[in-house]
Amino acid sequence: METATDTASARFDDYDHVRVEAKWRRIWEERGDYRTPLDDPEHPFYNLMMFPYPSAEGLHVGHIIPYAGSDIYGRWRRLKGDTVFEPMGFDAFGIHSENYAMKIGEHPAVVMRRAVHNFRENQLKRIGSMFDWDHEVNTAEPNYYRWTQWVFLQLFKRGLAVQREGAVNWCPSCLTVLADEQVEQGKCERCHTVVETRYLRQWWLLITRYAQQLLDGLDALDWSDSTRTMQHNWIGRSQGALIRFDLEGCARDNVTVYTTRTDTLFGATFLVVGADHPELEDFVPRERLGEVNAWRNRLRPSDEPDFSVGIDAGSHAMHPLTGERIPVWIAPYVLGGYGTGVIMAVPANDERDWQFAKAHSLRIVAVISGGDVSADEAPHTREGTLINSDGFDGLSSAEGKQRIIARLQELGRGESSVQYKLRDWLISRQRYWGPPIPIIHCPVDGAVPVPEEDLPVLLPELEDFRPTGTGVSPLATVEDWVNVSCPQCGGPARRETDVSDTFLDSAWYFLRYPSTDFDDVAWDEERTATWLPVDMYIGGNEHAVRHLLYSRFLMRVFHEMGLVPVPEPFTRFRAHGIITRDGRKMSKTYGNVVNPDEYIERYGADTFRLYMMYLGPYMSGGDFRDAGIAGMVRFLHRVWRLAQTATSRDTHDAARERRRHRLIKRVDDDIAELGYNTAIAFLMEFARDVDQEAQRGEGRRVDAETLLLLLAPFAPFITEELWQRMGSDGSVHAPGGWPQYDPDLARVQRVTVAITVNGKVRDQLEVDAGTDQDQLRRLALQLPRIRELLEGREPSKVVAVVDRIVNIVV
Repeated sequence: METATDTASARFDDYDHVRVEAKWRRIWEERGDYRTPLDDPEHPFYNLMMFPYPSAEGLHVGHIIPYAGSDIYGRWRRLKGDTVFEPMGFDAFGIHSENYAMKIGEHPAVVMRRAVHNFRENQLKRIGSMFDWDHEVNTAEPNYYRWTQWVFLQLFKRGLAVQREGAVNWCPSCLTVLADEQVEQGKCERCHTVVETRYLRQWWLLITRYAQQLLDGLDALDWSDSTRTMQHNWIGRSQGALIRFDLEGCARDNVTVYTTRTDTLFGATFLVVGADHPELEDFVPRERLGEVNAWRNRLRPSDEPDFSVGIDAGSHAMHPLTGERIPVWIAPYVLGGYGTGVIMAVPANDERDWQFAKAHSLRIVAVISGGDVSADEAPHTREGTLINSDGFDGLSSAEGKQRIIARLQELGRGESSVQYKLRDWLISRQRYWGPPIPIIHCPVDGAVPVPEEDLPVLLPELEDFRPTGTGVSPLATVEDWVNVSCPQCGGPARRETDVSDTFLDSAWYFLRYPSTDFDDVAWDEERTATWLPVDMYIGGNEHAVRHLLYSRFLMRVFHEMGLVPVPEPFTRFRAHGIITRDGRKMSKTYGNVVNPDEYIERYGADTFRLYMMYLGPYMSGGDFRDAGIAGMVRFLHRVWRLAQTATSRDTHDAARERRRHRLIKRVDDDIAELGYNTAIAFLMEFARDVDQEAQRGEGRRVDAETLLLLLAPFAPFITEELWQRMGSDGSVHAPGGWPQYDPDLARVQRVTVAITVNGKVRDQLEVDAGTDQDQLRRLALQLPRIRELLEGREPSKVVAVVDRIVNIVV
């Protein structure tokens, strides 16, 4: 006997994701569905995701999180009526690609061209995101890095790009310097090699001049709290005082130290100079220079400070208020490049100073009540009441700070000061694969900018591009490229041979996207005014104190120059979560990295997008398990079936209309807050109900259409195919097509559910309409009256009917 289900299923073919997705990729490209009209859009919405760094190994599953997640948000905004610009490009310069090229014995230019093609054609075009490929950028192409060099020149002309000697982080594996932000726990963030300190002449961008502006600007940004906090801590503003100590026994007359605890000044029993201080020899008596330099040359980098390592400089400092002579020491636990590179050590009130003083038997004096320095236990680091502080005894720390600063100012030995943890941005790289820094060094005129009309300074072809490890780029060997005439005096000069770090390439790419069709400017003024700032930016928190901070810095400079309309580049930023596999962070080291290609090939992009978004809260992440994807396969097959069998035109069913309007509101609210996993759960529940109704011949067409529209941002291919099969007009992704809900119908209804025991009504529950069976059972069994009747017995059966009754059988 033929059932209704058999008849329904015979009307349509099985869902074939390979055929469906190939069909719509071709149609969308031919029609230009996602080419954005950039001029005069009525409701522009710039939807940005961090572009990939093509390492020549292809996208991994971690890329799907930002790219699919951002695309869902962009498609939703498009359906809501916005003109959405969603570009994509490639961060193709840098050490990763160069190291890979050396590993396989090919030139990085060849490797990158192949990698970019693979990323774009074989991967990114398959995941269903509505990228506007007409505005692709590639940072390694001359038509892009010409403008990166132009950006550098604007900074140079404003005195924000300078070359100077300094202590730098040197990676002995990558054979190049690293910015502070590229060092994690004393190791290179790329290869995890322990970083060394070297002294080199390098190019720096003076981001520290904007420290307070960057800090203040955070308050107005709609960013993930975690990202704002990371930037706030990295900038690291502190309020304290600069205090001058006179010196004796060395070439230097005095030194200024910075402290936030002026209330502990009378407990300063020695000074410490950072072992990497660029002027260390000025603190050392001539007769001790040999010993001190030999000691410093024997130092080895360490992840954790070793407080047993230190040496007496042999000089002394005069305490600014007591006149007492105190010793000057040298130690690596103080950073010579941070602040003034010298600290006043107050061992009774600072953990690090305490450990150093104990290791070297230095004097400890308690100056804040509550600490017992004789107990040999730990320093008293909290604030309190001043003691052993001359005329300041009895004051609170807060008042003592102000009074001591006032005394120092009267004596001309100190002043209030604000300091920042943030350090200038080091961009020099002694590698090959990057944009040459556009400076010419002239023995007469010094550092001279390359004339803008001569940009780009092309990266010369170099057969042996391996880094030298000497602190000089391999470009220095290309004599016919290096030797040039000075643009100012015409005399012989030499090009700068360092290249700039890839983070400079990516610090402004969002400005280039809308203007890629302009060859005469980095960005067009009118286009930029239309599309900037970026409305939504999604990416990883690993770039919170690198890319995001650098971009904010450049944007503020450009705003001061009148080149951009606003000082902040990204109105809204959301940091996506991290995906683990079987409970462990994905890593090549663990061999658990997931290649999305095989999953997309086997299950389809729609299924994979849904599964990745369903793993957990978008901004928290989740655990990838192969078994979980089967649920999304069943879900889409159910959608495929119900959309072609739900044909009833009944729109007068009040209960089902309330259900539909509640769904629209729930999904709309969830997408707005990137609550993708819960939105998908609501869609799955709705699809199950509609499918069951369709198999009974009662499925409503309006429910199927609503489901497809709400599912479209998550699963763009299958919804487009089913929209066409249902005979609906246009595209399911057409701007302005998002369904509207009636607030009254969407409002959660309350119903009274009867609770019976062995068929007799014993109690009742008031719950939200539609509360599921499992929840009804749990709530019923928790009622005091029911627990009393059960007397600790377990019921043999609990039957729940949604919105009506729970019957408990004992």
